[in-house]
Amino acid sequence: MNTNLDGHRVLVTAGASGIGLATARAFTAEGARVLVCDVDEGALDALRTTDPTIAAVAADVAEPSDVARLFGEVRSRLSGLDTLVNNAGIAGPTAACEDVDPADWRRTLDVNLTGMFLCSRLAIPLLKAGRNASIANLSSAAGRFGFAMRTPYAASKWGVIGFTKSLSIELGAFGIRVNAICPGAVAGPRIERVFAAKAAARGIAPEVVRDEVLSKTSLKRFVTAEDIANAIVFLASPLGANISGHALPVDADVQALA
Repeated sequence: MNTNLDGHRVLVTAGASGIGLATARAFTAEGARVLVCDVDEGALDALRTTDPTIAAVAADVAEPSDVARLFGEVRSRLSGLDTLVNNAGIAGPTAACEDVDPADWRRTLDVNLTGMFLCSRLAIPLLKAGRNASIANLSSAAGRFGFAMRTPYAASKWGVIGFTKSLSIELGAFGIRVNAICPGAVAGPRIERVFAAKAAARGIAPEVVRDEVLSKTSLKRFVTAEDIANAIVFLASPLGANISGHALPVDADVQALA
């Protein structure tokens, strides 16, 4: 299957590890030109060694000045933009709502939702001049279901769905497609930390939380970062030319969140 993405210009936020890195590599494998940003300088240094064809810069998407500098790099290194992947996000606190520190609430929404807005607003003029233009926003199964003990994260991910749908309507006249991806539990260190935090808050073993999560999926398995990356690449390609305004679950068929 030919994705016809040779020379396609892509920005992936939080692209030095996890889903972001898998997505950057998947686009590169299809011949795209990719720039990633990340707050983790160590991960960026490692990426420059392992994947020298992927351009990498440091930026915090929650900081307007960082985002402005990032888009200066987009213009100078890519000479435009065809796809924005708003992947940056943090897990936020695991606690009962009354125990959540307001600063942690603000930081979670600043990164997960406001950062998406800040990047999108600067990307849109470039996308309007781009080719086969699209935006992929990372939401979550937590953007579809209630998620006890994770209210800041869930609120931000539900917000991503509303932002995505509204932006798809706004940009449709320009031929720009906007979709959200809703991963379930993605195998890797990050979800293991989430399991551990939730287990600690409930006074149970992490293995119990892991088994509860799997029990809520029809396929009884975790998804991988590559599964998410493949969906994003498909939507960005001409194969996804008429798919816009959707929240696409890639989650082994999650029925509820534990």
